[in-house]
Amino acid sequence: MSGIEGVGEAVTGGMFARTVEPEAGEATQEAEGNCLNCGAGLTGAYCRRCGQKGHVHRTISAIGHDLIHGILHLDGKFWRTLPMLAWRPGELTRRYVHGERAKFVSPLGMFLFAIFLMFAILQIYGLSLTSLSDGPLGAARGVEMAEQGMAAELARAQESRREWLTERRDDGRRAERVARYDRRIAELQQGRQALAQLRRSAPTLNATDDGVRTGWARLDSGLKKINQNPGLALYKLQANGYKFSWLLIPISVPFVWLLFFWTRRFRFYDHTVFVTYSLAFMSLLAIVLTILGFAGVPTAIIATAGTFIPPIHMYRQLKQAYSLGWVGALVRTFLLVNFCFVTASLFFVLLLGIGALG
Repeated sequence: MSGIEGVGEAVTGGMFARTVEPEAGEATQEAEGNCLNCGAGLTGAYCRRCGQKGHVHRTISAIGHDLIHGILHLDGKFWRTLPMLAWRPGELTRRYVHGERAKFVSPLGMFLFAIFLMFAILQIYGLSLTSLSDGPLGAARGVEMAEQGMAAELARAQESRREWLTERRDDGRRAERVARYDRRIAELQQGRQALAQLRRSAPTLNATDDGVRTGWARLDSGLKKINQNPGLALYKLQANGYKFSWLLIPISVPFVWLLFFWTRRFRFYDHTVFVTYSLAFMSLLAIVLTILGFAGVPTAIIATAGTFIPPIHMYRQLKQAYSLGWVGALVRTFLLVNFCFVTASLFFVLLLGIGALG
């Protein structure tokens, strides 16, 4: 089902991105006569009064064309935008900010398409944060269950030992059986001690069932549930990350502004375009690396690309978009990489809070 759901997410993402993306700059068939919506005379491809297209389709093939076009978002603007986003991101940012809008996919359209496609690919390949509930975050629960099972086995071994000690008949086996249970009991006690130590050191989302007290009953209850069920917490984290991914934009913009706070040459709008295009590229990069990983590309290559491509892309985008020298761009890239970790942490805490309140 995850593959089918992933395809559905890709369709939804393409259509959603297409909805917010205007068709300016695309070739459109000229129309004559009157507008079928408002009746105004047509002098071009669109009605000058209401903006509706002059040429209206009434064929099944046209619906299929619109569906594929909306899903894949593959028009002339996309193929002009994608290479520039990958190799000349700063020039793309600068040209869009300075008014060349009809030639390129808007930052928001590109971001929405990339985010929806990324989550679709993750679902198609069956990648989910909930799988981590069997890993480090679920270790404490697993260890606790193993400890309980070992305690039950220890109780049975001690009971059997007592029964052999009270056995009246001594056919030569009692001493042997008692010694065997003594060894087993010693092993189980050592195992319980080791598990107890592991349980204390295993990572959890909260320290105890009582957890952190914030004074907000609803939040405290949510944090307690997260601690009791890490798998559910990870599921909520993934779902909220998908729904609220757009929050990365307003969270990130102030940090980019800090890199240029002393100059009035650049506005918050400029930084927003920069951030949105950058996030779109990082999402597309994650998609490519995921596909390459499942295609059998060595993990070392994937890890190297994931480590070095993002800062190189940030450097090129900063240098080109803000017309910086290599020293200024390098310093700001270093700061921006560190800001990314702060932004990711804030986003994670925010998603965790939303999940707890939900």
